[in-house]
Amino acid sequence: MTHIEEDRKRPPAEESHDDIYAENGAIRSDFLALVGAAIADRDLLFLRQNVATLHESELGDLLESIVPEQRLALVKLLGDDFDLTALTEVDEAIRLEIVDQMPNEQIAAAIGDLDSDDAVYILEDLDQEDREEILAQLPFTERVRLRRALDYPESSAGRRMQTEFVAVPPFWTVGQTIDYMRDEEELPDSFTQIFVIDPTFKLLGVIDLDRILRTKRQVKIETIMRETNYPIPADMDQEEAAQLFEQYDLLSAAVVDENGRLVGILTIDDVVDVIQEEAEEDIMRLGGVGDEELSDTIPETSRSRVPWLLVNLVTAFLAASVISLFEATIEQIVALAVLMPIVAGMGGNAGSQTMTVTVRALATRNLDIYNAWRVVRREAGVGLLNGMIFGVLIGLAAGLWFHDPNIGGIIAAAMLINMMAAALAGIMIPLLLDKVGVDPAVASAVFVTTVTDVTGFFSFLGLATWWFAIS
Repeated sequence: MTHIEEDRKRPPAEESHDDIYAENGAIRSDFLALVGAAIADRDLLFLRQNVATLHESELGDLLESIVPEQRLALVKLLGDDFDLTALTEVDEAIRLEIVDQMPNEQIAAAIGDLDSDDAVYILEDLDQEDREEILAQLPFTERVRLRRALDYPESSAGRRMQTEFVAVPPFWTVGQTIDYMRDEEELPDSFTQIFVIDPTFKLLGVIDLDRILRTKRQVKIETIMRETNYPIPADMDQEEAAQLFEQYDLLSAAVVDENGRLVGILTIDDVVDVIQEEAEEDIMRLGGVGDEELSDTIPETSRSRVPWLLVNLVTAFLAASVISLFEATIEQIVALAVLMPIVAGMGGNAGSQTMTVTVRALATRNLDIYNAWRVVRREAGVGLLNGMIFGVLIGLAAGLWFHDPNIGGIIAAAMLINMMAAALAGIMIPLLLDKVGVDPAVASAVFVTTVTDVTGFFSFLGLATWWFAIS
């Protein structure tokens, strides 16, 4: 009997994070081997006891760790035991790959057991025809709730909200409310707040569960409810909604339509996902790689990167054209060709630092018209100070290297000019792009790089041409 067979015959134990993960955070290779062998042998007992019982996030990590053939076979073998919620934890490409292989009847049956926000997350990526076929198999009330959420814009609070919530009228007593929560079977599995509504579902207020538990049964709800200070419009962008959670330390918030009627709630677990997604999106866009995911194929990855590389190629020719203006000077003084990349490279790095801080400040709404000029002055000061520091350092190094103080002085002056230009470009370009409605995370990098390259080459070679002409 092999070691794998021995391990698979051990009494099943409930898996936990410590059981399936190695110290580096990846799923243990021996567990992956056991799962792979069970899939190959169609060992349903092992898979149901050791895979189907995993937490949705752990199952999502497992799906991303195994090869596509094993992935599809695992889902097919588990059948109704497969937790569809795990698909909210994987890359979009993997999610689509799996649902494309699942019968719509199986998806519809699983969707019925999911929270509405998770159900919408899976349904929104499906083809319209498949989505309608799945929705048609759901109970009327659930179908209406999901369709309403799907009608809201993508990346809006309405798409992220849960449509399961607890709502009571203001004239109920605390006792009636407690009895309702005990007896009603259709309530959410977990909640921390009870919302108060009028007969038209217009939001009146909210009560925290701890307040309910500390109040006598005969007290009316309207006397202990508090105003909902931060209701979130359903069409609000999810990033703005996440900022409200961060600003006011919310655990959950009501989502209302244009008439102020309660249509759902946002919870902190969904908002954490939004914050992570938006941060990843900004980082990816700063690098010019769009919505690329690790599971994308080679052609898909190449296609997402090519457009910005083409733009960079055009700007590179612009920088090269500046160099060509001083071709004669470079031929006479070879040291200039050696030192040019230092000026441009330092300027590019300095510009990227300022740009990264600016783009993130714009995304989190920490930078606006009221404090923009103060920040611009600060960055200009930083550029001046850093330019002086590195100008002196590179000037001394270049002068000693080429035994020519003129070269040292020229590159020191060029470094100062380019560091100033980099600091100003790093903050002004994102601000201007944001002002005209262009996402600074997408377009800033290529323009900042162009400014620092052109300014660096022109200042260095221009100063050199002028200085040696008058010497």
